[in-house]
Amino acid sequence: MITSLFTKIFYGSLVMAGVVVIVFILFQGFGDPARLIMGQRADAGTLKNIRKELYLDQPKWKQFVYYLNDVSPLSIYSKQELEEKKIHCLGIGGNTRLVLKFPYLRRSYQTRKDVWSTLMDALPGTILLAFAAMFIATMLGILLGVIAAVKKDTWMDSAAIFSSVLGISAPSFFMSIVIAYVFGFVLSHYTGLNMTGSLFNTDPFEGEQWQLKNLILPAITLGIRPLAIIAQLTRGSMLDILNQDYIRTAYAKGLSMKQVIWRHGLRNALNPVITAITGWFAELLAGAFFVEYIFGWKGIGKLTVDALAKLDFPVVMGSVLVTSFFFIVINILADWLYRVVDPRVT
Repeated sequence: MITSLFTKIFYGSLVMAGVVVIVFILFQGFGDPARLIMGQRADAGTLKNIRKELYLDQPKWKQFVYYLNDVSPLSIYSKQELEEKKIHCLGIGGNTRLVLKFPYLRRSYQTRKDVWSTLMDALPGTILLAFAAMFIATMLGILLGVIAAVKKDTWMDSAAIFSSVLGISAPSFFMSIVIAYVFGFVLSHYTGLNMTGSLFNTDPFEGEQWQLKNLILPAITLGIRPLAIIAQLTRGSMLDILNQDYIRTAYAKGLSMKQVIWRHGLRNALNPVITAITGWFAELLAGAFFVEYIFGWKGIGKLTVDALAKLDFPVVMGSVLVTSFFFIVINILADWLYRVVDPRVT
């Protein structure tokens, strides 16, 4: 098990290294960063200093080496560079130091704030939204899947299958617009919900106020597609399990249908469901961009879309790296969950 874990971490590190290379290559040549920072009226001396700060006066291969040094947790910096970039780290050495740090994702072109700090401020909103969406999708998806399997070939089974197909077919950005308009505008008098809003609202007199109700619509919207997939997987897996000999034996021993289904059947049917849950949770962290943007939910997704509109490439590049990292970590955790649910998995 430990060997398998280290193997997964090794392959995950290779994937992360590939993402770093691709991100660097993709964002080469998209405008002049010095111009994006200072605008078109900047003088030549200022532009020269900015290009030097961003290593734009160096060959491409050197720019990549400097970028790799910045995003790597283990890096080499001079004492002056650490002070200029305000990097907090553990280091050894004199003027040139080997340091252990969080990835330095550089600074925003627009706000000049540290990108890592900016993303970490937005990350809790995205994680909360993803957890809420997956909670709704998992609870309802497993319940609908079990009901559809137990009531096979009835109207309940047909309704569950039809709803699942409809949910899978509906793009999140389209459902965001529809749900926001219907429940946040047309029916807002009855639902009490808003079209847009984040976890906190700032009141000039009362300060920041919790607004958990703003989580409801984006969480439901984001959870529709994983809910549909989880329901179908649960149904298919449960149908296979319910035809096994040990299920018939359990009934023969006098166990109730509730005990057989929930204690024996569902536990053994969960492996493919866990695959879907972990995979979709990782995707929700990485793919909630348009849902967050449409509902005005403050998270990494909205931050990235706003950065793209302003050509703020350090924020976009940092967002891709952070979400890729979480995607890899969650998939590694999924393997551990398989072993918890089913010890037969090696």
